[in-house]
Parts: sequence; C-alpha cells; structure tokens
Amino acid sequence: MAAQHTERQPWKEAVVYQIYPASFADTNGDGWGDLPGIISKIDYIKSVGADVIWLSPIYASPQNDMGYDVSDYRSIHAPYGTLADVDRLISELRARGMKLWMDLVVNHTSDEHKWFKESRRSKDNPKRDWYFWRDPKYDAQGVMKPPNNWKGIFGGSAWTYDEPTGQYYLSLFLPTQPDLNWTNSELRQAVHDDIRFWLDRGVDGFRIDSMNLMSKHPDLPDGEITSPDEEYQSGAKWFASGPRMHEYLRELRTKVFDAYNAVTVGELGFTKDVESVSKYVAKSRQEINMLFTGDIIDMDFGVTGKYVPGGGFHPRHIRTLTEKWQTAMPQFDGWNTLYLDNHDSGRSVTRYGSDDPRYRIYAAKLLSTYLTTLSGTLFLLAGQEIGMANMPRDMGIEHYIDVEGRNYYMQVLQSRGGDHGKMGDVMQELQLKARDHGRLPMQWTAGPNAGFTDPETRPWMTVNPDHKMGWNVGAQRDDPNSVLSFWKQSLVLRKKFADIFIYGAFEIIPESASHERVLAYRRKDYSTDKEALVLLNFSDQDSTITAPWIIGWTFLRGNYSTPPVHGETVVLRPYEAVVYSSGFTL
Repeated sequence: MAAQHTERQPWKEAVVYQIYPASFADTNGDGWGDLPGIISKIDYIKSVGADVIWLSPIYASPQNDMGYDVSDYRSIHAPYGTLADVDRLISELRARGMKLWMDLVVNHTSDEHKWFKESRRSKDNPKRDWYFWRDPKYDAQGVMKPPNNWKGIFGGSAWTYDEPTGQYYLSLFLPTQPDLNWTNSELRQAVHDDIRFWLDRGVDGFRIDSMNLMSKHPDLPDGEITSPDEEYQSGAKWFASGPRMHEYLRELRTKVFDAYNAVTVGELGFTKDVESVSKYVAKSRQEINMLFTGDIIDMDFGVTGKYVPGGGFHPRHIRTLTEKWQTAMPQFDGWNTLYLDNHDSGRSVTRYGSDDPRYRIYAAKLLSTYLTTLSGTLFLLAGQEIGMANMPRDMGIEHYIDVEGRNYYMQVLQSRGGDHGKMGDVMQELQLKARDHGRLPMQWTAGPNAGFTDPETRPWMTVNPDHKMGWNVGAQRDDPNSVLSFWKQSLVLRKKFADIFIYGAFEIIPESASHERVLAYRRKDYSTDKEALVLLNFSDQDSTITAPWIIGWTFLRGNYSTPPVHGETVVLRPYEAVVYSSGFTL
C-alpha cells in the first residue's frame, strides 16, 4: 500500500440518498409520491446519515419512461408538485446543512417537448438539426428500412418513422424519446440555459443520465452483425462515447458547472474499461467528478443481455470489480461512486445477498458493511437502509409495469407463440433484475400500503407485502438490532474514521489466501499505522479462512451479536461481516 494522498472535498465524504419521487411519500392521496412528501421526511433522511438528496426526474413529462422523457426542463410534473415546492425543499435542506442533486436528462427529450414539436414540422425548420433526422433506406425488394440497423435499448429499431416529412428520427430508448443532436451549438446553448435555471434556484449538483450517449459517430454507421438471427444489432460502438464527448463535457464544466461549484456524476453506459473511465474523471481532465459505470449492478447479467438466462452472481464478481476500481482510481486521481442499488436495478439484498428470512438481516448488514468501508462517495437508494428486497417470486408479470422488463417479456413471449407457460426462465430473471424492484413504494409502516399513501388509495406501483413483517421504518427505527440501526452506526463509523475508510489505502486479500466466497480487504490510513481488515462472507454456508494476520487485531464490529471464532483461522457464519482494527478502537 504505497503512499497516496487525494484532495479532500465534502462531496467525497457525502452520503447521497437517492429518491425515486413517485415511490417515496404521497401526501395528497393520489397514489403518487410528491415533493411535499419528501419535505416531510427530511429529518428522517438526515437521521439515517445522509448529506445529499438526489432526485430522479421531477420535470414535466408524459411519463412514458417515468420522467426520463422530459417535455419541459423548467416545469415540474404536476403530480409531484410545483416549483415553489422545489424552492421549499432546497430551503429546508439548507437549514439542515444538506444539499440537493437532480437528474439531468439531456441525451434525449420527450416527443412532446416544444423543441421536438418544432423540429418535426418541416425539413427546413430552424430546429430540425436539434435532433437526428435521416432518410429511409430501401432493400433490394424496395422495402423501406430505417437509416441503419441499430437496435433500440428497449428493443426494436432505434429509429422511428415520421410520416409527415417522410424521414426517421433517432430514438435510442422509446419512440417517444428522440435523441438530441449535440453537434448543434444552438441546442447546446439552450441546454446550458436550462441547467442554469436550476443552479440559480440552488441545486448543488446533477447526475447526468445516459451521459456518454450525447456524442455519436457523425456517420451513424451500421452496427456489427453479432446476432445474425435478429434484424437489429447493437450500435453501441457508434452511439456511445463518440468523438466529441469530452469536448461537450469540458464545455459544460467551464461554461456552466464551475461557476456554481456544482458536483457532477455521469452515467457511463457501454464503457467500463479503466483507460476510458480515466479520461472522464481524472482530476486533470476537468470534466466529471464521478461516474456510475454500471458494472456493479450488471454482475449477474447473462452473457448476451440483462434478462438472458445463464448469468448469476458469484462473490468473485464483486471481488474483481472492487479491486479494479479501488486500485485504479487513485492512479489517475479519480474518485469512485459506491452503490449497489438504484432505480434501474433489482434490490441488492435479493441479488447479491439473500432475502431468505433466515439470512436477510445478516445479508443486508453485510452489504452495508461493504459499502461503508470502501473509498468513494456513497449512494444509498431509499429503502436500502431498512433492507428492502425484491417483490415476492410468486408475483406474476401483471405486477411488472416498467417498460424495459415488459418489452423484453413481450418480445420473448411473441417468439414463443404467446404461451405464458413457456416464460418461466424469463420470469426468473425479471424476479431478480427488473427495474420495478428498485422502484417499489417506500415502506414506512406495517399498515395499509406500507404508509406510503392513504389506506384506501391504490398506489401507482405494487407495494411489497413484506412491509408487514418488520421491513419498514416504524418497526426498525427504535430497534438497536435492526438493519436501519446498523446502517446509521455504519455511517457514523465511516465518517469518524474517514482517514481509513474514505481516504485510506486499499489492499485486496486474494482468494487464495481466504475463501472463494469471502471478500476480504485491508484499509489503511496513509499517515498513521491505523488499519482495518474487512471480511465478508457472501454465502449461506460457514466459510473458514486462514488469517494469521488477525492475531493481535481488535474486533471492531460485526453483523452478528457475537464475534466469530478465530485464532489463525476465522469461521465466518452465513452472510457474516466482520471488521477488525489495528492501531485504533471505537
């Protein structure tokens, strides 16, 4: 563990609490969460240990993709509230020393945005070039085809035909989400102005959705044919991290973000290698503060797709990724994001731990230990702090409403002749990975609708029935042994020993020196002899590891009521998490 020092910043030490607005707290009884509901829970969020609230999109939107289809960047989706509510939220956060980050969705808009309505009016409209418009192609039989063979991220073609002008427009996500053409300088200026609108109101930072899709290869060439049986192919090579991507980010940084000291977190899709990541987040590049590479929530994907059978989680996956990013970022003075859950994923306690009643509390605490003992800015999805899990496995496709999962299900169903009885393998994957699980209503109480909305109201989304079994804030708030209490203690410990857990050196304990299902690593204060050892058993079985280095170390904390048995070997119980210390104690 060579000497390495990084500049300290409040955003590096922050705990960011992500809220999916529709699912957090409903105050007006319409079944949708709202801004007044968030405001009413600020003291709770602060009590967990959070410093920042990150809101998924609240902008005006027809909600074809839950707000990631923005129709007006300066207005609020009416069921969420008003601009006055946002101002009040910012004021209430400021009063508690907290900050607000928002989602910034500027790779695409809704087809109901005024820019697109102008763009589609005619081929010579001044805003025509604010989006990607192309003529059709025709095959040898004269059949009209899209401009290229790109597959949409939600399936089908990435192009949508527009009858009035006889051209296609690029829509990488849904047909109602046309992609913006960032090569147009007037478009970029308009986006900059909309961002300043929020920064002037007091927003402190942004998570930039689909960030690296903002630059495409100018020729929009066909994707390589890797799936010969399918009509459309991946075009990611040409639409992700294009040739002007870094130029656009530096322009945003120098012309917009730096003037407000705003923090930026980019979503980096299709690009996960260290060299490419370094070009975005190395401090010397002056582009983005942090990135979500997505690989940590892709660990159990199938080889050819998210819901394709044949994937599955193994501790070696998390070991490899943890070592990769914990060691890579210091080399180019970058900074990590720490997360296991977000609005695009299933719940980590189900996917990487266990929601079996015998092990769930231990697994949830294990994942807390993992996240709070690594270097980076920590992101916590609402409900993660109480161990929220996926929907029960006996809930059928009728409970899954998200466009991504449903589109995939229907495509496969059609290919299998419409027989739902042949869809067991797909349902198994949805039950693990569907985005619906990360969007379940927050579980506040054991009462009707988990206290998310009025008892007589039907929530917009299925409520997990396990809220009646202690998996709610009310049941855990005053229980010293609950997952919620453990998270609070974990975050206090993390900040108390920031020199070790946030800024310290990292060293993996190789599998050969531990156990294939144990993730083990050391954290060390660069300037003192203070050191911590973290042992995590990602298994429902006892795991015995040889650990002579623990002799003389102090048991700091664990997720069982008693420490594990150890001498030169340590016997870790199912989903046990243990932290040992050397040179310091609580």
